Amino acid sequence: MPNDIDLDEAGRCLARARRIAVAGVSGAGKSTLSQAIAERLGLRYISLDRDMRWLPGWQVRPRAQQRLRHDGFVAEENWVIDGTSIGMMDTRLPRADLLIWLRMPRRVALAGIARRVITSHGRTRPDMAPGCPEQLPDREFLTWIWTFERRQAPRLLATLDRVAPALPVATLRSHRDAARLLAHLDGKSPRR
Repeated sequence: MPNDIDLDEAGRCLARARRIAVAGVSGAGKSTLSQAIAERLGLRYISLDRDMRWLPGWQVRPRAQQRLRHDGFVAEENWVIDGTSIGMMDTRLPRADLLIWLRMPRRVALAGIARRVITSHGRTRPDMAPGCPEQLPDREFLTWIWTFERRQAPRLLATLDRVAPALPVATLRSHRDAARLLAHLDGKSPRR
């Protein structure tokens, strides 16, 4: 990918970015990383799940309302938007200063989901809509994770090439990469 940048360049780009899109497979750590970045940079944290997709009781917000809310958030001057939703990337990516793509191995994502269920089962996480307590993952959700690289990653790449071909992309393949990226914001020398 011609716009892929290394972690050192990503750290420099992140430090001056005001609109950051964070995408990747469920369980990779998008919400945790997004919230940490938003806090360190003083940017608004926006969760696709909490702020756009879900209504209380795991009811899906109508698609037109999701799009309206999404585009309203994207029009703002500073944000960290956590979530993939490739169908809405056409307006998000052209406004972003940086895309952080968590491309963790499948086993890491599944372990993240297991950890999430163990620590939050029956409770609503801060990155979810009120009244949407953590549940056991169903087959459809697990299939989404299992097939993400094969089915969703090519769609994300095609959308990126179509709507924001010059957007810098920081690809994180491990939690260690995420920690190195955050270290740039903390003024620490990132460990390799």
